[in-house]
Amino acid sequence: HLTSTSILELDEVPRHLAILGGGPVGLEFAQMFARFGAAVTIVELGSHLLDREDPDVSEELRSILEDEGVTVWTDAETRRVEDLQSGGARLVVDTPDGRAELVASHLLVAAGRIPNSDLLDLDKAGVDTDDQGYILVDDRCRTVVPGIWALGDVTGSPPFTHIAYDDYRVVAADVLPGREPRSRSGRQLPYCIYTDPELGRVGLTEREAEEQGRTIQVAKLPMSSWARAIEMGETRGFVKCLVDPEDEDIVGVAALGVHGGEIMSVLQTAMMGGLPYTAIRDGIYAHPTLAESLQNLFATVSDDA
Repeated sequence: HLTSTSILELDEVPRHLAILGGGPVGLEFAQMFARFGAAVTIVELGSHLLDREDPDVSEELRSILEDEGVTVWTDAETRRVEDLQSGGARLVVDTPDGRAELVASHLLVAAGRIPNSDLLDLDKAGVDTDDQGYILVDDRCRTVVPGIWALGDVTGSPPFTHIAYDDYRVVAADVLPGREPRSRSGRQLPYCIYTDPELGRVGLTEREAEEQGRTIQVAKLPMSSWARAIEMGETRGFVKCLVDPEDEDIVGVAALGVHGGEIMSVLQTAMMGGLPYTAIRDGIYAHPTLAESLQNLFATVSDDA
């Protein structure tokens, strides 16, 4: 089978690429290889792709992928994988319509990774891990052993380069003289999924807000209503923001569209500064930038959650 590392070493386009997992890695490679000309099937155990996202985000991205020829199976549990003498693999999958078989020339396993902390002999140093093998640390990346810090993916942080880099800044502030202390507590955790269009995300989803019992209002605008996106011919997707109706703070962003990561970052900066959404709605932005349509986005605020 292939991983997110070894698939980059292929010297041929798969005839049919099966992908186990409908998370960021699976979707990025699915679209890429579909555009290279491969038949691609995603097999996802959950009810929708990107299980951390709201259903509207997931379904929009699924529609985009399917329009490009990617086949998506959800609620699909892989029961068995068999090597074929002729090469490739046969997957036996339980689906809502019954048991099915999928024959593929290549198989990408994109169902997540586990920490390799078991190679570190941590018990000899007295460093604790949880039942999944992640090293236990406090908000300053300190383990239970004085003088030993841990950072990045092995601590269970979201597995993104920029989050690991912020962990480094937390540790550096703790161990280098003359630096102000930093903490992982309460920090924003933005991320981008680099499909086309890309998805930029920061803050709460509607589901998370509901689980927390928060009252929110929703602003949502399709990219077909963004003047710059129309000019670029990039009208797939939408931008959705969640706002607190009492203090008018922005509490969540999902930007699925052209330069979605950049749109998200503008709104994240407003979140960092505690800027109310009304300041953006009533601001003046240069025409025809993507930021200009943030005014139109926040004019759609409604109590949908």
